[in-house]
Amino acid sequence: MREKRLVPDFIFESSWEVCNKMGGIYTVLSTRAKTLQEQFPDKLVFIGPDVWQGKENPLFVEDRKLWPSWVKKASAEGLRIRTGRWNIPGQPLVILVDFQPYFDKKNELYGKAWEDFGVDSLHAYGDYDEASMFSYAAALVVESFFHHKLSSKKKVVYQAHEWMTCLGALYIRKHVPEVATIFTTHATSIGRSIAGNGKPLYDYLWAYNGTQMAEELNMQAKHSVERQAAHNVDCFTTVSDVTGRECAELLDKQPDVILPNGFEADFVPAAGTAFTKRRRNARAKILQVAGALTGAEFTDDTLIVATSGRYEYRNKGIDVFLEAAYRTLYDNDLQRQVLMIIQVPAWMESPRTDLQERLRQGGTYTEPLPEPFITHNLHESWNDPVLNFLRSHGMRNDKQSRVKVIFVPCYLDGNDGIFQMPYYDLLIADDLAAYPSYYEPWGYTPLEAVAFHVPCITTSLSGFGVWASSSIGHDGRLKDGVEVITRNDYNAQDVAEQLSAAIVRYSTFDKKTTDKCRRSAARLAEQALWKNFITYYYDAYDFALRKAQERIIK
Repeated sequence: MREKRLVPDFIFESSWEVCNKMGGIYTVLSTRAKTLQEQFPDKLVFIGPDVWQGKENPLFVEDRKLWPSWVKKASAEGLRIRTGRWNIPGQPLVILVDFQPYFDKKNELYGKAWEDFGVDSLHAYGDYDEASMFSYAAALVVESFFHHKLSSKKKVVYQAHEWMTCLGALYIRKHVPEVATIFTTHATSIGRSIAGNGKPLYDYLWAYNGTQMAEELNMQAKHSVERQAAHNVDCFTTVSDVTGRECAELLDKQPDVILPNGFEADFVPAAGTAFTKRRRNARAKILQVAGALTGAEFTDDTLIVATSGRYEYRNKGIDVFLEAAYRTLYDNDLQRQVLMIIQVPAWMESPRTDLQERLRQGGTYTEPLPEPFITHNLHESWNDPVLNFLRSHGMRNDKQSRVKVIFVPCYLDGNDGIFQMPYYDLLIADDLAAYPSYYEPWGYTPLEAVAFHVPCITTSLSGFGVWASSSIGHDGRLKDGVEVITRNDYNAQDVAEQLSAAIVRYSTFDKKTTDKCRRSAARLAEQALWKNFITYYYDAYDFALRKAQERIIK
């Protein structure tokens, strides 16, 4: 008979993306917060970097009445903190900490990390220092709060996300042994680097030595702190079986618990009139921008296919997406006009004023703007891989092209100067989403797509893709809501061909079939709600708390 789970009395969670929206980890934390807040009301405290000093942070609502006696003591101890709530569903408690004062003792901290845990920070550069100082500051917050507000009788968990928080997790492990530590890697730093440098990752995974590769790719410090955290915390976790295998080989540590990423349905409009209206408005905006940019006419029947995420040209399969667009352009079986959109933030300079002017004037245009495939100006546009592909392949977005590609190189936060709509408000317009990733530990973008009833295409190297096929019971197809294309180290061209074929095939579907695909996507998304995935976190809490108890008893 299984023992009853140990349940924490208090949970700390730290990440660089707490009240600091940058990527997928923000989505993980902010959507899960509501579920945890309901289970542990005001016993969950997020710790983030205070990087918005001097300007208003719309994600943080300060509350100076929180824990006044502790805040006073923490200030006396030298901690510079602000307390409040995260402006997201659930309104969880947040402590933002200023980490700048700790740069003066950086070398001392790195020396202690080497002595205590063998963390090699000798070759640190760039963001390693900044992240480590935040991580250390967050650990001091936990240490202070624990000693002043909690007691050794309380079951307390500290969960640290990504290599950026590892130094602090190790500090807690040594200096506050009563606190159970969890480290979650959402992608190993060395695995991402191997893939990003064009080296084959998967066929040679068994043969790679993570530490040796870190030296070759100048990743020693990040890899070292991540590896030592994985081996020394009470519970080491990652987000998918795909990344679990990567951790076992490159960090020499099998994860103790897999924590798949879920989502909350509260940001998806309910099916019906409201959903239909938002989808119609979003499609109108996208087609308006496309028409003003290209001088071509886009009918309501236009098939909108989008990809999005981080600008990792190979890792995220942007190269494959473009190759598929090129192949689709010349496929005689294509039944509808196709608009393929790449929504990835690049080194954006400003919105295009000529495009803004056309959008202000309204109406339709018959002549394209210069470079009619990008919505914003870029710094060093001559060096951009997306633009270089379009130019080198002669993709002009002219009126005769049945497939047009538009590059949106900015964060879609509602203030981009062109669309003026947030990402989710545009996502609902898509007919199909494609994420042909090479390196994708989980894959929030395809999960978000199916949540908005958008069928998507992903790969077998995506954690989400593996989960989707497992949930469906076979390799996913469009009729299942998710098509999962087999991908390996060497078959990028084959993946592009299969992606193109899927787009062409979807263009032949009648309304009844497309509606069925959309319903299947929505049903699959329901299986990934946090209410279904949160149980894995309870497993991790239990695992960590038991290890901590064993340590204290000894």
